[in-house]
Amino acid sequence: MPQQTTATHVFCGHEIGRHDHATIAFDDGVITGISSAADTNQTGRTFILPALVNAHDHARPTASSFGAVDMPLESWILRSVVGTPPDPYLAAASALARSARSGCAAMMIHYTRPSGTMPILDEAKAIARAAADVGMRMAFALSVRDQNPIVYGESEPVLAGLTENERTAIEDLFVHPAPTAKEYIATVEDIAASIQSPLIDVQFGPAGVQWCSRGLLEAIAERSALTGRRVHMHLLETIYQRGWADRAFPDGVVKYLRDIGLLSERLTLAHCIHARPDELDIIAASGARIVTNFSSNLHLRSGLAPIADASRRGCPIAVGVDGLALDEDDDALRELRLVKLAHGGVGYQSNWTCEEFLSSAVRNGRLTTGAPGGGELVPGAPADFMVIDLDRLERDAIVPVDPLQLLFARGNASVIRDVVVDGRTVVRGGEPTGVDLPAIETELRAMYRAGVKNYAAFTAAWPRLEHPLKRWFSEQCGCG
Repeated sequence: MPQQTTATHVFCGHEIGRHDHATIAFDDGVITGISSAADTNQTGRTFILPALVNAHDHARPTASSFGAVDMPLESWILRSVVGTPPDPYLAAASALARSARSGCAAMMIHYTRPSGTMPILDEAKAIARAAADVGMRMAFALSVRDQNPIVYGESEPVLAGLTENERTAIEDLFVHPAPTAKEYIATVEDIAASIQSPLIDVQFGPAGVQWCSRGLLEAIAERSALTGRRVHMHLLETIYQRGWADRAFPDGVVKYLRDIGLLSERLTLAHCIHARPDELDIIAASGARIVTNFSSNLHLRSGLAPIADASRRGCPIAVGVDGLALDEDDDALRELRLVKLAHGGVGYQSNWTCEEFLSSAVRNGRLTTGAPGGGELVPGAPADFMVIDLDRLERDAIVPVDPLQLLFARGNASVIRDVVVDGRTVVRGGEPTGVDLPAIETELRAMYRAGVKNYAAFTAAWPRLEHPLKRWFSEQCGCG
């Protein structure tokens, strides 16, 4: 059914520019026209922009609630096991709805922590149902690892000082038989056959080079090249991963990924915080994308990524929340601002204008998630856009200020009024329309509180595990 919405301003994209006092018409999920509007003040002043993309996430709960606070990834990833989703639908629906509320039309779910409450194919179906209910586009990459479940090497030095019961508690959670490469690929393709659609893109999801054997990575690279299926993985997120990679791949880990065919336009790499200039050049030449996750990198003490340098070298940059936004609220709009603020330049030197950065982040995010179009608001493009409450954003109205510059100065999810995805209004008045987010979060909270007793042995063992874990990484990876 044809629809339309009017706005005080419409930003269509960096190469296209802005319309003032305009109407966007759309039908069957596609923009059919943008024209001048006689009256745009019927419901207050508004500003329409392309919807954002949360280009790297895991659809998980707030980690701090489970005691995983102020620790490096290598400890955090173990400690946060207490937050394993008790219900895949509810966990995914809450994460997707929060992303939608912050202006996103699409989200990458790199699914690293299945609930284990049902077969993985059924779990993927539940997550797809959550995406459909929320109304979001979704990329789904089932994570896989077949080595190094506790540290990046033999875990015996870390576990040796534990009691038998403590050791059992740790191994029961983290040490499991890994699928073969053939089994994993078959599982991903079964998932794709079940849930892939115009709104859902199923990808391969190797967890990272330190967690995946060469055989597994090479099999995924071969299958991706054969089928065209996209790949999403972490790379060089921490100093300890950097140290491990330099020992395991003395000729260069990025060169290895290139040589096996994994590094291509089908690949998205999350983080790349500790990638070196020559590695960034190789990534740029391959057409692969980098997703930066600024707040997550701060929370996990991983460092500041060389995003401006990567961009100058030709690496396409997308932005992800990674489940650890600055205030742990999945606010993708604030995250976009933080990335530009942190990497935008020094003094009078500027790496991007607001228009350039927004447009490139949306375009590269859509490439990451397999969403169609480049994010521009033009006839024939997908009807994916967000509506900013300009009266709320420009609350002082003292002198005229460019609305996009004002958005990058102080915008966050609270100024987003509506979000339209594929022509469907998925957020109206700042609240998701397809699910009851407060009710979902209340239900999840009760489930977590009831289930935390299942991790009692682990939490009791944690104080005796934490120090040897720190010592192992400090000594074995050559980093203090």
